[in-house]
Amino acid sequence: MKIMGIRKPIVAGTFYESGFQSLEEQIKGCFLHKKGPGDVPTKRGNKEIKAIISPHAGYSFSGPCAAWGFKEIAESKLPDVYIILGPNHSGFGKTSVNLDSWQTPFSIIRPDVEFGKTLVKNTDLVEDPRAHLQEHSIEVQLPFLQFVSKDVLQRIRILPISVSHDVDINKLALDMKEVILDTNKKVVFIVSSDFTHYGPQYSYVPFSSDVPQRLYKLDEDAIKLIKKLDADGLLKYTYETGATICGQLPIALLLRTLEKTKAKLLQYYTSADIIGDYKNAVGYASILFE
Repeated sequence: MKIMGIRKPIVAGTFYESGFQSLEEQIKGCFLHKKGPGDVPTKRGNKEIKAIISPHAGYSFSGPCAAWGFKEIAESKLPDVYIILGPNHSGFGKTSVNLDSWQTPFSIIRPDVEFGKTLVKNTDLVEDPRAHLQEHSIEVQLPFLQFVSKDVLQRIRILPISVSHDVDINKLALDMKEVILDTNKKVVFIVSSDFTHYGPQYSYVPFSSDVPQRLYKLDEDAIKLIKKLDADGLLKYTYETGATICGQLPIALLLRTLEKTKAKLLQYYTSADIIGDYKNAVGYASILFE
């Protein structure tokens, strides 16, 4: 029998604070930031949601945007499992689950191993640790999830899935839906994605004038497709425009998996709105599905 391990944090101290107290204060500051929701959730609510899309940059940039989605999680019922879909920036490994426990400066957060193994058995998902070892997109969601779940910390279960370019989105979405239905699992998806990465640093400079307005418009049109649950339209749009939305595949997988869902944009801004420099800028969006 395979003994599951612990996936250590790789961006604590860079993307977010590495100390318990300093991280607590940092996340609280994201909620209270002028671009955040304005208040810190204090008790679990009773709403039912299906998913959020949440950014994954350093908290000083995207944290206030992420706080909007996690406020919705805080005010919603606890599911059986949070399926966390993230892109694979490194390119190593296949589309895969990670069945290790994950460590953050707050505590250990545990996977739903049985559910994960059922998915591996009945879908094209594999266990491939290479896809998760150096990938930050899933990790940065976890401290926020723990922060808004203090009342149920021991009951939280996650299933991290790294979505690589080998994915057959339509087949995986169909198979995942069947497994979720057969296991009667109550699932909430957390999809980790930043939006367009603009500037020479990202080798993407499709325009050099009216950058703020045009960058906003580029992401606005992508978000309109997401709100329509149009996975094919989103992938076509990113192909035709070159829009560097790093989580386009996890987002498309989500859109294919969800049914009878309404989507709502909670917050959008760019890194340039934080630091005032549009030479290189990244868009961040928090989107709710309910």
